[in-house]
Formats: sequence, structure tokens, C-alpha cells
Amino acid sequence: MALSSMTGFARGQGVCGAYVWAWELKSVNAKGLDLRLRLPPGWDVVETPLRSRAAECLIRGTIYGTLTVKREGIAPVVRVNEPVLAAVLATVNSLAGRIAADPPRLDGILSLKGVIEVVDEDEREDDRRRAEAAVVAGFHETLAELVDMRRREGAALGEILSQRLSEIAVLAARAEAAPGRGPEAIKARMAEQIGTLLGASDRFDPDRLHQEAMLIASKADIREELDRLASHIAQGKKLTADGGPVGRRLDFLAQEFNREVNTICSKSNDVELTNIGLELKTVVEQFREQIQNLE
Repeated sequence: MALSSMTGFARGQGVCGAYVWAWELKSVNAKGLDLRLRLPPGWDVVETPLRSRAAECLIRGTIYGTLTVKREGIAPVVRVNEPVLAAVLATVNSLAGRIAADPPRLDGILSLKGVIEVVDEDEREDDRRRAEAAVVAGFHETLAELVDMRRREGAALGEILSQRLSEIAVLAARAEAAPGRGPEAIKARMAEQIGTLLGASDRFDPDRLHQEAMLIASKADIREELDRLASHIAQGKKLTADGGPVGRRLDFLAQEFNREVNTICSKSNDVELTNIGLELKTVVEQFREQIQNLE
């Protein structure tokens, strides 16, 4: 199963009878799945099947879905608002014997607000139902395009993550081979420090100092951290190869990488090893940033 990004865009449109519709879907990062729909008034009936379909295809991401619908090619219908016309005529008749004025003209009456209404032809129920079905089917197709784009983005992210894991492996190998982390090198540095202290005062116990030196040397060893790094690298490669919605698991793995690298840096008393640790921190951070885009 391929990796999938949480970012993507897709657009679809179609015609069903007099209805012209268009879908626009945009996906961004999120901790969970959040479908935010903007539907024209009166089209809420399609929302439930849309949410069900989105939940079937996606695991994470905020999806912004916008639907536009127009009715085209519909001849306008001119209607006389009979109650308003009756009220106007009744008023005219009541004033006819009280005010000296010319009789009202037809065009004058029809020009009064509310007497004439120009509306679209009434929707037929079966036409509307077919249009709703077409809109839902169009959402499925547009969502499929969005999923496809997210997978293409995920494939590109997978390559980047693989590169970062390889860089971490190379840096870990350099740390493994660093001369400064060898027991003899550590002992030599500690012996030099002990010699300096003994030269400054004769009140130090050499045996006690030797014990303390061995304890410090054992704490300075990064063997355990390097072993865990190797395990994390193997796990990261497996997750990226297996694919699927592994973003959260890789994010946790990035935290573990960061913990081991911080420990290496804190234990290091060698310039070369410290520099390697800093390079590791940079690559691990780059690895973590890319993971934030994964489903």
C-alpha cells in the first residue's frame, strides 16, 4: 500500500439535465479527518452520503469541499400575483369616487412592486433527484482524483524520507567509527584529566579517582544509543516501504530518533562526535518536518 500525503486538490464538473454542477476539493494537514462542506441552499440532502464516502477513502486531513449548482436553459415564467393585484384594484376602486383623477392604466398597475413576478420554471421532483444523484457521483469521482493526487505526493514524500533515513544511517556509522568514542580514547582523556588533578594537589586518592574515571567512561559510552538508532532506522524503512496511513507512527519514531541523538550529544566529550550529533539533529528534524504531511 502506497504512502499518502494529506495535501491535495481536485476539481470536477458535470451536467444533469438543466443542472450544471462543479465540485472543488482541497486537502490540508490535520490530526484527524475533518470534512468541511459548503453546499448551496437546499442541497443539504447530499451531505450524509458524501461524508460516508470520504470516511471510506481517507484517514486524516481537513477536506474543504465546495459545491456550486446552476440551472441553465430554463425559460423564465411571468406570473401575476393575484392577491397583490386584487388589493391594488380594491384600493383604486375605493379612491375612484373620492379623488378626481384619470382611471389607472394597465401598465401603471403592472409596474407596481409585487404585482408581476418573474421566476424560473418550477423544479420537477424527479429532475431534482437525478441531479442530486449526479452531484453525489461527481463527488465520488472528484474525491478519487484527490486521493490519487495525495498518493502521488505521498510517493514523493516516501523518497525524501528514505533519503533522510539513509543520511541518518551514514551519520550513525560515522559516530560508530569515530576514534574519540573508543574506550582507549576515553581512558586516555580521563587519565590526562586525573594527571592534571594529581599534579595540582597530593590530597587526591588515585584509586578513588580511577573508580570515578571508569564510572564516567561507562556513562560516556554511546553503544546503546547507536543500537537503538539502528533499530529505529530499520523500523522507519519498513514503515515507508509498507505504506498506508503510517504518519502517526513515523511521527512517534521521529521523536525517538530525536531522543537518541540528544543523548549522544549530551554524552559526547569529543569534538568530532559532537559535530556528528549536531548533523544528526538537523537530519532528524528534516525527517520529522516531512512526516507532518503524511496521512
